[in-house]
Amino acid sequence: MTTPVAPLPAGFRVVLDTSARRLSADSWLGGSPARVIRLTAAGQAAWQELATGPVVSPRAGALARRLTDAGLAHPRPPTPRHDPDVTVVIPVHDRVDKLARCLAAVGERHPVVLVDDGSREPGAIIELADRFGAKVIRRPVNGGPAAARNTGLAATAGELVAFVDSDCVPPAGWIDVLAAHFADPLVGAVAPRTVPAPGASGGWAGRYAGTTRSLDLGGTPARVGSNTRVAYIPTAAILVRRAALAEIAGGGPAAGGAFDTTLSVAGEDVDLVWRLDKAGWRIRYDPTVEVRHLEPETWAGLLGRRFRYGTSAAPLALRHPGSLPPLVLFPGPALTVAALLARRPALAAAAYTCSVLRTVRTLRRSDLPVREVARATAGAVGRTWLGVGRYGTQYALPLLAAGAAGGGRRRWGRRAAVASLVVGPALAEWAGRRGSMDPVRFVLGRLAEDVAYGSGVWTGCAHNRTTIPVRPTIGRRAHGSRGTRP
Repeated sequence: MTTPVAPLPAGFRVVLDTSARRLSADSWLGGSPARVIRLTAAGQAAWQELATGPVVSPRAGALARRLTDAGLAHPRPPTPRHDPDVTVVIPVHDRVDKLARCLAAVGERHPVVLVDDGSREPGAIIELADRFGAKVIRRPVNGGPAAARNTGLAATAGELVAFVDSDCVPPAGWIDVLAAHFADPLVGAVAPRTVPAPGASGGWAGRYAGTTRSLDLGGTPARVGSNTRVAYIPTAAILVRRAALAEIAGGGPAAGGAFDTTLSVAGEDVDLVWRLDKAGWRIRYDPTVEVRHLEPETWAGLLGRRFRYGTSAAPLALRHPGSLPPLVLFPGPALTVAALLARRPALAAAAYTCSVLRTVRTLRRSDLPVREVARATAGAVGRTWLGVGRYGTQYALPLLAAGAAGGGRRRWGRRAAVASLVVGPALAEWAGRRGSMDPVRFVLGRLAEDVAYGSGVWTGCAHNRTTIPVRPTIGRRAHGSRGTRP
């Protein structure tokens, strides 16, 4: 028997996700992962309440919880009645010039704890702290961001803790907006949108970083969790409930071990979010707040960061099985793409048709509309092609190059297929972003990043003696209905 989940509290409103589609009077499609939700008569009455105002009745609160948990809708919290009880923790290792910008933006409204993680010039950190009224805790040896955040957490006592990296510049009032979400007692963490700070270098690397916006998770709100549209949130800027951190640390209110210090290079933020999610806490991504982040302005800095991120894939995959698939292949679209790459159009058409017919049959069994199945299946084929190409450039670029270099009568067709896999995903991304980059430089930069990340993943795999992070997963496309009975 499933334990009932607490309804979304009174006063919350909900807004539908951009993916939500109304299939009929009593059914919706959308969310992440995509699903169909059916509403009973009581559920339809509850939806009428949500569509016209905030949660008032327990029935509407229960429906709001189900919709927001499924990613079909997102909560809009009421205006708080009291100032939030927040302490700001800023870990820093050198980067004094960036720290000054961060402290000026954070201000003095909330207590600030600076954790000097073994900086070479501690006097400069202390001077800045005195200027901005912050408390300093000195770690004599550099232990990495996880250890520094644990040290800062142990020195705080507020209900909420805001972790901010020293190269971030938050906007005024950002804490108030994010803290409003904690009126929901199940919310354990909320993160803003992280975007590049203006004024970056006009060089190729700086413009590329400003165009790709590597930490930017987009402008759509989300419930965060593994295998969803927003699988994690960076802790460059994040607001967290102390009780949630204490629970996953296995200690009391003053526990300071929430971040895994064995992930000293990268991945500690992903690990934290996934442990909170597994513990039943809701993690929200709220892009209405934009925190500026100072991006690397050299290729060495950019590619070095991507390599470090890659090394965290293996330990994360071992800690969280099934949460980090590099590629998920669904049989129908995968077979269609394979046939197209092999230049077998008849086989590709047969695979596509079978996939459409199978989906239509499944939907009709559930008495659901089938009018958009062909278009949706075509979209799945396109996404599979892009995913296979990105996977190949990250983890198997030498094999792709060897395949393109092969001889024989069909070498030009083979080369065209390989080129579509290598260049296609980067070009598709450029078309969606544009910015100030021409396509050639953008594609070269993306390929360099992919190779750097893939090299980091393979390095982590060798160190941890596992191949889990590079193994594709075969998925099953689930179609069906789910009744919502508040």
